[in-house]
Amino acid sequence: MVNFTDIQDAFFFVSSAGYGMHSAVLHKGTGQLYYPSEMEGQDETSGEDLDWDAWIHIPHRNDLGLGQELVFEFVTDHLPDEYDGVREIFHKRGAYGKFKDLLQSKGLLQTWFDFEHQREEQELRQWCKENKIQLSG
Repeated sequence: MVNFTDIQDAFFFVSSAGYGMHSAVLHKGTGQLYYPSEMEGQDETSGEDLDWDAWIHIPHRNDLGLGQELVFEFVTDHLPDEYDGVREIFHKRGAYGKFKDLLQSKGLLQTWFDFEHQREEQELRQWCKENKIQLSG
């Protein structure tokens, strides 16, 4: 069994950088997590000595549809009149900051954080279920 908090921590690590920059793998039998990384200096071991057939990669938030898809799901539900404007925001650099500024101005920033957290947990638990990872916690 694997503690769900450990899976979440690994998920947040993987998702804390651009897609493919950080990675984490889980040994499905022992629950051990290993954090190889594309960023120099993140991990001193190469992972070449691991039996990779027993390990599964922890997904990045984009793998679970928790990137822009989640933003537009939230906008559809909470700010439908702002949909086109938010779409325009996401065509430029700094989109998430501008999106959060918009949410702050509408009094919806905490609602967004709660929505995002709930969906991350829901999708991550579903990923665990699909990959037959037994959870504790």
